[in-house]
Amino acid sequence: MTIGARPVPPAGSVPPPPPGGDPVPVAAADAPPAAPGPGRSGHRARWIAVGTLVITAGLVAVLATRPSATVAALQSPLVGHQAPPVSGVTVDGGSFVLPRAPGRFIVLNFFASWCTPCQEEGPELVKFEFEHQASGTASVVSVVFSDTVSAARAYQQTLGATWPTLADPGGTLALNYGVSHPPSTYLIAPDGRLVAYLTGPVTASGLNRLIAAAQASHA
Repeated sequence: MTIGARPVPPAGSVPPPPPGGDPVPVAAADAPPAAPGPGRSGHRARWIAVGTLVITAGLVAVLATRPSATVAALQSPLVGHQAPPVSGVTVDGGSFVLPRAPGRFIVLNFFASWCTPCQEEGPELVKFEFEHQASGTASVVSVVFSDTVSAARAYQQTLGATWPTLADPGGTLALNYGVSHPPSTYLIAPDGRLVAYLTGPVTASGLNRLIAAAQASHA
């Protein structure tokens, strides 16, 4: 130790005051950091939790009240033009050919026995066919979409469908009509033009409105 030299205090200690002077304040860097207050962060966490619950509840409400399936009229490049040919073997083993100008409105319905919306619209198609059977102003033709012939035939028999149902094993008709999923429905006018394209379960009343609108536009 050198005589006359002031001893160096250990790190973090408060140096002794100089003779006759005031105590030396501790540097800010040496002071322990202040603990964050629990109030602000706690409130923020609670607001985030409440916001998440509100959003989740809203989504649940929307999903709970949304219809299981709805029908929609879609734009198709085929609408307004002559319908592609409709012919083939039925699920009963017979043959069917739709005339180029059928002379009545045709509801061309693509369906599958495993399709829930198809099962919803099935009774409506039976109702529609029954309503127009006597007048002969409209009828239904079904096309099997991605289903076995046996399953489709059993479904149509259970439904009570009496109209032609085409098997379409290679999906040619579905491809020609641009159908990607069931149920899909085209409305064909008596002169053979496609006047509407629908996806989702149709209803007898909805089909009748489409027919009325098509008739009014060509009156």
